[in-house]
Amino acid sequence: MNTIIKMAWRNIWRNKKRTFITMLSIFLAVFLALFTRSMQKGSYANMISNAVKFSTGYIQIHKKGYWENKSINETFIYTNKIDSSLTDNNITFKLPRLESFALASSGKHTKGVMVIGTRPELEDKLNKYSKKIIKGKYIAENDKAILVAEKLAEFLKVNVGDSLVLLGQGYHGITAASQYLVKGIIRMPIPQLNTQMIIMPLKESQYFYASENRLTSISLMLKDPEKINATIKRIENKLNDKYEVMPWQEMNKEMVQAIESDNVGGIIMLAILYMVIGFGVFGTVMMMTMERKKEFAVMIAVGMQKSKILLMVVWETVMLGILAIILGIIVTYPVLLYLHYNPIPLSGEIAESMKVFGAEPILPFSIKPDIFINQTISVIIIALVAVFYPLSVILKFDVLKAMRS
Repeated sequence: MNTIIKMAWRNIWRNKKRTFITMLSIFLAVFLALFTRSMQKGSYANMISNAVKFSTGYIQIHKKGYWENKSINETFIYTNKIDSSLTDNNITFKLPRLESFALASSGKHTKGVMVIGTRPELEDKLNKYSKKIIKGKYIAENDKAILVAEKLAEFLKVNVGDSLVLLGQGYHGITAASQYLVKGIIRMPIPQLNTQMIIMPLKESQYFYASENRLTSISLMLKDPEKINATIKRIENKLNDKYEVMPWQEMNKEMVQAIESDNVGGIIMLAILYMVIGFGVFGTVMMMTMERKKEFAVMIAVGMQKSKILLMVVWETVMLGILAIILGIIVTYPVLLYLHYNPIPLSGEIAESMKVFGAEPILPFSIKPDIFINQTISVIIIALVAVFYPLSVILKFDVLKAMRS
């Protein structure tokens, strides 16, 4: 076997120009495939991350029936029993929230807003809200003040130190009305939230909506999101039927559908790209086989078995593919690594289309190992498929005819 591998290695360098051309074509395919898939996977991860951190969490626990109507009446008390039910090795973060709606008014300007009552310290650990403050200061646990999203503040014409009147409906129909000091203006990464969100301390929101010690939901962050289904089952076994335990996919169906449809389009484009490269590799291997007919005939005439020649040609093709893959990864990885930590900002129609799905208008890139593994496997498969032609030629080989040619 070692002899066959050595012969294959020497053979691919006998015609350096042909080898480099073949490697270049495979390298370009690998580069484009890695770049495209990294961009797609990075965009999906960014959309999911925004959705789970700023909204639902990977898993959300709420009272049964809440998700259908989002009513403040469908709240629950966060007991020690519920807290102990959420002790799981895969759960890294528990964030209680009270979410509802209100009418915000400042002077002549009025708008319907989303009010989120949360634990400021926990929220800051998860979403780094304090670093998103563009004016004023971040709220504290016992503050009777609010944070207003940047675009909402512009619409209502309010600034730090101004007062904002909130009017809504509290628990069991009680009127919720109060005036709050604007302590800070916050820039939310999701454009939709940036036009309608008001954040206040959890205790103050519970007082405002007359729902003392009550929550609308508990958002959970996970160590390994791939194990979400197993985690949900463990939580459901500990909780009773009064509560719903929902995964983020079920709460963000539109986003999931958008990701799936876009992913199918990306796979089709990759398939077309690899078909083109496959024909290029096939053409090279075919040409290499036709040129070496006399060489193969001499090798068979001196006693070399056809099976070993077949194995040698397979090794030659696989080596070409592996060399091109290694070159492609070496060149592509630093580029993707840079873009992973420095996402490309978007503007224009592309940015607007991303805002529709609640995604931050940037183009992030992923560097997950499966992206590189999948492309490596794809190129190797193409190389193995391309070698079928020389195999068929060698199996039907006429030694005497090839020697006379």
